[in-house]
Amino acid sequence: MRTGPSQEEVRRQNLGALLRYVHIHGPTSRAELTSELGLNRSTIGALTADLAGAGLVTEAVPRETGRAGRPSLVVRPESGRVYAYAFSIEVDQIRAARVGLGGEVLDLRADERPHGLAATDTVPLLAEFVKELHHSVPDDAVYVGSGVSVCRMMRRDDGLPRLTFATEQIAAPLSVQLATELGVERPVVAGNAADVAALAEHARGTAVGCDNVIYLHRDAGVDAGIIVGGRRLAGHAGQGGQVGHMVVQPKGRPCSCGSRGCWETEIGEHALLTAAGRDTSTRSAGALTVVDAASRGDASAQAAVRQVGDWLGFGVANLVNVFNPEMVIFGGTLRELYLAAAAQVRSRLNSMALPAARERVRLRTPQLGDDAALVGAAELAFEQLLADPLST
Repeated sequence: MRTGPSQEEVRRQNLGALLRYVHIHGPTSRAELTSELGLNRSTIGALTADLAGAGLVTEAVPRETGRAGRPSLVVRPESGRVYAYAFSIEVDQIRAARVGLGGEVLDLRADERPHGLAATDTVPLLAEFVKELHHSVPDDAVYVGSGVSVCRMMRRDDGLPRLTFATEQIAAPLSVQLATELGVERPVVAGNAADVAALAEHARGTAVGCDNVIYLHRDAGVDAGIIVGGRRLAGHAGQGGQVGHMVVQPKGRPCSCGSRGCWETEIGEHALLTAAGRDTSTRSAGALTVVDAASRGDASAQAAVRQVGDWLGFGVANLVNVFNPEMVIFGGTLRELYLAAAAQVRSRLNSMALPAARERVRLRTPQLGDDAALVGAAELAFEQLLADPLST
């Protein structure tokens, strides 16, 4: 009877752990890898030799050490050679990037997303971006896959974006369409924008070292990427994180989901524009003009920001009570709203959240800024390689 993993399985696990470490942390000495991974020097040497042989890392003597004696070799990810494509389909724009192992954005393309264009209809535009990006790809480069971040509600397991909340009509799998259009055999992995942004901030941004995080994202709607115990919380059917549809006003305004008084109806862009007496037909930039006007002393805009900011704090306090996170991050267009209404958010948190939960929670904006979803999409693409580096 088999009692444990084979030597080959252990070796592959260690290869993945080492590659993941340098992918996230960048150039790392063998000495640090020995300490951080809990492996002996000879094992680290053998693992780095295998990864170097596969063209995934390089080793070199550091330029300056400041110490006497033989310096420890530094292991670097092959960022210029091993790459993935990352895509971000947002309300107002679409973006594509070639991202190297180690998270370095090597090349980027972006354009406005035509109003009303379905997510699946952006596939040919993204494919054109890839043709442009491919011109700078070295001849010996290794493509490992693609990841795509999509705003609004979608199934996380297969990347089927829902067209509306009110119907079960579902478009063809975005990930399959994109893979077909690109003509690639490597997988295209799709993810919700809030989820992948949370993944990126947890790995590379402001939430590094935090294992319990809520990333709030407002684009077409209000979603959350939730990390519990260091792992993303997706829910049974992959629809976890739809925090914009928790009801805060049972007799409130109708919501696109068919319910009434959802949090989204109080903190969404439509709510901010309405409160400020602005044209609600404008897209996300319209909501940002309200925040900008408030900063310049516009009284109606300031009142709107305070009102919507108060509701933002109301929902955050409830989420803090439920999940007890170490950090709440305000992303998408919620970033500007939070910065303008931080006093209202903190006031609600202080009056509604349980002391044990609120006293330690940190409220932050994304360190990766608008690139969080794009960087997160790249992380999705690299996951298979990091899990089994020699399978490529």
